[in-house]
Amino acid sequence: PFVFKGKELEINYATSAAGYVKIEILDAKGRPVPGYTVNDAQEIIGNEIKRIVLWNGKEDVSSLEGKPVKLKIYLKDADLYSLKFN
Repeated sequence: PFVFKGKELEINYATSAAGYVKIEILDAKGRPVPGYTVNDAQEIIGNEIKRIVLWNGKEDVSSLEGKPVKLKIYLKDADLYSLKFN
């Protein structure tokens, strides 16, 4: 687990036309955090240097700031180059 500061998660990624990136936030014990599950995560398609990750259309992760979390990253025919919390 790690602790972050910020209000949003930004990624640098590339997918094929059939691929995607999805990111789930887990608590320190590995359980999905309600509102940030894989089912809540927006499927991200394309090729961008700066893309804000959304869950149910929302980007705000500030409620988790300072708490130990893990990220579970789902990639289908995709590359994830970097991520950061802003």
